Amino acid sequence: MRKNIDLDELTLTKLKIISAFENLSVKKLIEKAVETYVLEKEKESIEAMTDEEKQDFGLWLLLQKADTSEQVSKNDIFNILDA
Repeated sequence: MRKNIDLDELTLTKLKIISAFENLSVKKLIEKAVETYVLEKEKESIEAMTDEEKQDFGLWLLLQKADTSEQVSKNDIFNILDA
């Protein structure tokens, strides 16, 4: 996806200097910065969750990995729950 952003000259100059030191293109440096920012915000969101919300989120993640092609009968589920 291509997006254009406007940067002031000072910020652009700083990005060019950092990219030279990091041996990255300015584009890659911005992509890396945005990725780091997003990961940090996700981490902050998870840390702000209650234990119950964390459990719900963990269950949701597990459900995303579940194989939906397999089916289990209702009786099998109740037998497991009764055990």
